[in-house]
Amino acid sequence: MNRDILKIDEDLCNGCGQCVPNCHEGALQIIDGKARLVNELMCDGLGACIGHCPEGAITIEKASMQNDTVTILDQPSELRQWPVQMHLVNPEAPYFKSADLLLAADCVAFSMGDFHNKHLKGKSLAIACPKLDQETNSYIEKLTAMIDTAKVNTITVMMMEVPCCGGLLNMVKTALGSASRKVPVKKMIVGINGEVLQENWV
Repeated sequence: MNRDILKIDEDLCNGCGQCVPNCHEGALQIIDGKARLVNELMCDGLGACIGHCPEGAITIEKASMQNDTVTILDQPSELRQWPVQMHLVNPEAPYFKSADLLLAADCVAFSMGDFHNKHLKGKSLAIACPKLDQETNSYIEKLTAMIDTAKVNTITVMMMEVPCCGGLLNMVKTALGSASRKVPVKKMIVGINGEVLQENWV
């Protein structure tokens, strides 16, 4: 399937940002001083932003979305349990026992097209937002129980690159400090375009 989509000439773009508020789909952002199309699927291709670019850096071109669409539609879910939100999960549920735990910030799965098949597959999931969630001390208690009672094998913490997401890793470290067991912890930082910026064991 072909559709109209924006093309941004980086050589012409001066990063003024006038296009961003005139994209009603929120598909444009200023990154590293240049306008970027951060999500092709959100772009409606109507070009409402074009007339607001003083440098003529934005044009419309035809793009084939067939491969991306097939990939998204045909990709099965790798979710093994429900619920997934930290306020709702039971740390003693059978799907956490001896599992590899993936603790992800709420925004991560929406940012990554390959989240299910590349990162969630074979893991038990819990999600949280360290900035917006209330009473996160209960999260630390649940994580401690997952470590000591459920005896999870590993914990992978996936966070967005924004500073507030660091609270998720701090919760895990606090839980490890309270737990009687030690488990390996992997930190993964995800960019707003869905790419993994950093991955290391901590």
